[in-house]
Amino acid sequence: MTLSYGIKDFIEGGVINAVILLNVIIGLVQDYRAEKTMESLLDLSAPTATVIRNHGCIETVKADTLVVGDIVQLAAGCVVPADLRLFDGINLETDEALLTGESLPVAKSPFVTLSNPDLPVGDRINIAYASSTVTKGRGTGIVVSTGMRTELGRIATLLRNKEGDHMRSSNIFARALTTFWKGTESILGLTGTPLQVKLSKFALILFALAVLLAIIVFSASKFNVSNEVLIYGICVAVAIIPESLIAVLTITLAAGTKAMVKGHVLVRKMEALEAVGGVTNICSDKTGTLTQGKMIARKMWIPRFGTLSVSGTNNHLDPTNGVVMMADTKADFDLVKTSPELRRFLKNIALCNLSTVYQRQDNTQSSQQTSHVPNNSTWAATGDPTEISLQVLAMRFHSGKDSLLLNENLSLLAEHQFDSTVKKMSVVYEDQRSQTVEVFLKGAGEVVLPSLAISDQEKDEINLRIQEMAGQGLRVLCLAYKILSDEEKPFVLKRETMEAGLQFIGLVGLYDPPRLETFDAVKKCQIAGIKVHMLTGDHISTATAIAREVGILRPDLPSSQVSTSIMSAGQFDKLSNAEIDEMEALPLVIARCSPSTKVQMLEALHRRKAFGVMTGDGVNDSPALKRAHVGIAMGLNGSDVAKDAADMVLTDDNFASIVNAVEEGRRLFDNIQKFLMHLLISNISQVVLLLIGLAFQDRDGNSVFPLSPLEILWVNMITSSFLAIGLGLEEAQPDIMLRRPHDLRVGVFTKELIIDKMIYGVFMGSLCLISFVAVVYGAGSANLGSDCNHGYNDSCESVFRARATVFSVLTFLLLITAWEVKHFSRSLFNMDRTGHTGPFAIFHTIWYNRFLFWAVIAGFSITFPVVYLPTVNTLVFKHIGIAWEWGIVCGCVVVYVALVESWKATKRAFAIGSAKHLKLTTIEGDTAARKDLSTTAEKVPQESMRTSGTATLDDDTKRGDSIFQRE
Repeated sequence: MTLSYGIKDFIEGGVINAVILLNVIIGLVQDYRAEKTMESLLDLSAPTATVIRNHGCIETVKADTLVVGDIVQLAAGCVVPADLRLFDGINLETDEALLTGESLPVAKSPFVTLSNPDLPVGDRINIAYASSTVTKGRGTGIVVSTGMRTELGRIATLLRNKEGDHMRSSNIFARALTTFWKGTESILGLTGTPLQVKLSKFALILFALAVLLAIIVFSASKFNVSNEVLIYGICVAVAIIPESLIAVLTITLAAGTKAMVKGHVLVRKMEALEAVGGVTNICSDKTGTLTQGKMIARKMWIPRFGTLSVSGTNNHLDPTNGVVMMADTKADFDLVKTSPELRRFLKNIALCNLSTVYQRQDNTQSSQQTSHVPNNSTWAATGDPTEISLQVLAMRFHSGKDSLLLNENLSLLAEHQFDSTVKKMSVVYEDQRSQTVEVFLKGAGEVVLPSLAISDQEKDEINLRIQEMAGQGLRVLCLAYKILSDEEKPFVLKRETMEAGLQFIGLVGLYDPPRLETFDAVKKCQIAGIKVHMLTGDHISTATAIAREVGILRPDLPSSQVSTSIMSAGQFDKLSNAEIDEMEALPLVIARCSPSTKVQMLEALHRRKAFGVMTGDGVNDSPALKRAHVGIAMGLNGSDVAKDAADMVLTDDNFASIVNAVEEGRRLFDNIQKFLMHLLISNISQVVLLLIGLAFQDRDGNSVFPLSPLEILWVNMITSSFLAIGLGLEEAQPDIMLRRPHDLRVGVFTKELIIDKMIYGVFMGSLCLISFVAVVYGAGSANLGSDCNHGYNDSCESVFRARATVFSVLTFLLLITAWEVKHFSRSLFNMDRTGHTGPFAIFHTIWYNRFLFWAVIAGFSITFPVVYLPTVNTLVFKHIGIAWEWGIVCGCVVVYVALVESWKATKRAFAIGSAKHLKLTTIEGDTAARKDLSTTAEKVPQESMRTSGTATLDDDTKRGDSIFQRE
């Protein structure tokens, strides 16, 4: 543009200015939309708080909507949303290092009243401060400060003022240098995601190559750089630079994040969006991810009482839904009064429990309504799914926590919370009437059994029962209790003392049915070359049963991997790195998994050069989420700490959403390759044309432009830009989940892309060159005229007609290429084999992407005004209207399509690049996969399948040989 003005070609300079301005405006609009999309995504992933509003209803709201006076509940792993005055809590500890610098968590005392208003922040033990993290316990507080009025907000205000003073007093040269460097990085695109930075660096390499090409042009004229030579050199340099590359990438990434949200995945870090499509392994939790997270207490075994089972439930939160069976008869709820064993069992599951189950009344309902189950009420719950199911079970016998606390005058003395490392929980309650103190404990069988004061023979039978119930796909909890002696009462806060010397109460088996879509999602991963691993805290038998049911453990597993496909965390943790690396394949199921086990699994994946996804929800999962290539936190049941450490958040906690994210990541990767291919083919073809075009010299010895500068800019910034955007919005290919993961270490510039762009670029450039030669040396009798680069004269007719022909050929070939690169190996005439086959299949291929279709149609349509519009064609684009030359244009299109289709056919014939995956078409591959996996569901143990139905699972009640019954 500057050069055009410098040589006083104001028309060309003005048009270039207008084209650049139009491209900038379009880029700004698209960037604005992309920023708005990202802001909406950030808004969706904003911190939340659990509040009590509207007459005791528990709600989850955005943290920035809290007001002074709101009552907020805190739990381990959450981030305190505002400054709170605590008035209830137990074992509550917060990490205030961000605020006070204290390295250890601070124990809070909600019931303490502090009289000194000038106490330091760290000594205010009845206050929980905003942005601190709850590391232990639970509590409830009332909001006293929000936003910039919190203690953290005051520090931020001071810091802001201090930074302003520092900037005003710092060295002006250092400040200017820092500003200049940051501005330069931003202008060059060296900030952003790894892919954006990589493509920006690629653009800089192309810029250096453009300079080299310009030097080549100058050297061809022996560095006698006249205006003609200078403009030609700049034309060649401009031709190799894809001006719209970064803008199209930004639009594509924004569209990808928006599509992720529709698939119930929030992207917190853009790097994950780029990487998730190349994952090779998915390490998933079981409860709530592979399963529905709607646990039902299905089976109970109580020594000296018998076995109870629950059947016919269709609402896991409703205690009145379903039937409780004992043997073959319906259980009598009066058994609670006559059986101390059952009463103690229900007391344990109700009191050793932090969940709340309640009826939510419709606003239209009168407060005087007393019906037990009103028609306009729904059951709701808060807390862990496991504890919710136990609370519902207790409420079936009218022995819920609220009922017991009210009727039996019990007070809580201590609570030792569940932790993934100890796998148990205990509470200590005092009966105010009798002054007796009881400890109630629940936990994993292998953890609780050593704490029981019973014989080894009894422990063996309990363990046998646990194995039997776990083999039926049930999650088994062991219940125990003890009455404290006077000597033990002073040590209620000492966990080791409270959880030793216990008496066995019974076992409870919880069933969490797999999600209906999990089996198909796991199968889709296996077809796509992605291994699915289940890392769960459940018993190994439970984990095995569910893994078979969802298809993780397939019947055709190689015999060499059978012995190591299922392991407990204890077995896996004992292995050295060398022993793990010697394993043919990593375990598919790891039971009783701890946070450290997840980290060790990830490190093993890293050593195998695999790319893994790790899911997590608890505070202790944060290290694993950070170390994973893509860490995914649970949005519904995940802690704030886990969400902060994760790259993505599932809004529905569903394993199928992870698979959707992988599919979207692959689609994004494919689309980036498609528009890169298209842009670079255009650039390579123009370089081929213009470099060889140096040989075309007029009467004065000056090289004649096969394309004028404005024609090059028009093709690069108008025609190609919208086509590239359309390719960036392309839907996923039908076979996208039928091929193995792409190598993230290679990136988008694969060997296939590099080879294809060179071949297609040479095809296109050669045809453009042939069309120029055909017009000038055919009908034009080799007359290249004089001074035809500056404007039209009588000697330039053949050159101007040749330019119009080359411009039309280049434009039409680029439009056709936009459809051809939709798939790198499939024919344009048979690209979608999901039912659209035959001679008319091409119409579906070109129509289903509406944006690309209309971009191509607009490209075809606008070519004619550019060629024929009087004055504009001769003064601006340096060409004139053509007639018989359209035959050359059509011939070049036919030849180009034939060449491209021939190369694709060669790739398919010799299985080159993406063609090696085409042996699995969408129909053929999916049929083969279904046949391969169909036996999985058939071979699921019948015990596991029975648990998902209405079977009572009460065969054990008919046994009379229990040692507990013989006592």
